Amino acid sequence: MFTLMPTRPAPGTDRSRKGRGRAPETAALTLSDAPGREMIRDTFDPILKGRCDMKAAYIEQTGTPEMIRFGDLPDPVCGPGDVLVRVRASSVNPIDTYIRAGVVGMASKFPYIPGCDVAGTVESVGPQVTRFKKGDRVWGSNQSLFGRPGACAELLAVDEGWLYPTPEKQTDECAAAGALVGLTACLGLFEFAKLKPGEWIFVNGGSGGVGSAVIQLAKSAGAYVMTTAGSEENVQYCRDIGADVAISYRDDKVDDQIKTAAQANGGLNVWWETQREPNFDRMAGLMKNRGRMIVMAGRAARPEFPVGPFYTRDLSLLGFAMFNASQDEQRAAAERMNAAFAAGRWTPRIGARFPLSELAAAHRLQEDNTLAGKNTLSGKIVISV
Repeated sequence: MFTLMPTRPAPGTDRSRKGRGRAPETAALTLSDAPGREMIRDTFDPILKGRCDMKAAYIEQTGTPEMIRFGDLPDPVCGPGDVLVRVRASSVNPIDTYIRAGVVGMASKFPYIPGCDVAGTVESVGPQVTRFKKGDRVWGSNQSLFGRPGACAELLAVDEGWLYPTPEKQTDECAAAGALVGLTACLGLFEFAKLKPGEWIFVNGGSGGVGSAVIQLAKSAGAYVMTTAGSEENVQYCRDIGADVAISYRDDKVDDQIKTAAQANGGLNVWWETQREPNFDRMAGLMKNRGRMIVMAGRAARPEFPVGPFYTRDLSLLGFAMFNASQDEQRAAAERMNAAFAAGRWTPRIGARFPLSELAAAHRLQEDNTLAGKNTLSGKIVISV
């Protein structure tokens, strides 16, 4: 037989959390029945180890946003090379909704916590960690992918290779909002397109999360930037963050304006496509010889392709997904982002904010804009934890 006796926590071991009430009582366990040891081990191990539960948003099966639950899950365990982060902010990206819906098959173990982007403060580090210490502010992305836990929780154990120091004056909300979109912009511009100072780049849709990041980071590298947006407010926003030419894509003569603006350069050096259905005939007609076209969206798109104009003008088409990049490649991009922020040349656009408990509503808003084209969102959705 066994008895479970409640005891008070030892002095200095109070694990209470702000807003969570009094710390739970621990247990003194006495065993006199050896065969019962294994039976009770799984039940009482968390109590004996002093483990408590964190709040998290999670799913137990893929499906609609209504599949998202909010409740308690066990605190993560920090591995030798991991950093335990007290999460302050995350964000919502289209990839988060694709995984939750089961379109991208990365949610294979349940409960599954979504959330690629993270920003917060280091709680503790594993013995092999060398780049961070307790109390450091950090940000990162690439979580919730390939078996890694997501960031929509109070705590997250992260391999230190996916984390970067948060600039002193950058808020956690800002760091989380810019994580995936900023890394995507840097990888596309400098790892793939090999953008050079003085080159001309066109961003097809510059007011959203990725588009606005491309504008700012291309401009910070000395490029000449043109873009389009759908409303006068967003056209002005694009100008405010550095676009040299910003045009309404609703204008019937938008391509004539792009061609006229880029005429002195002989056309565009780089075309960054943010839309899910690219028009390659249009793109090829506006490019300079040996221009580079970037695509990073449109999983189901099957557009026509103008082979003749493409190869006779030495054009290149470059597609990429940021989560394929190595830790070293993403760290180089993060360092460039941090430097641009410190210089006042990079600030991600936040379009909406939700508490962690309302992650389902945040996913619905993202899908309304990514899939349904409602145009009710400009910028990133930030999740406050």
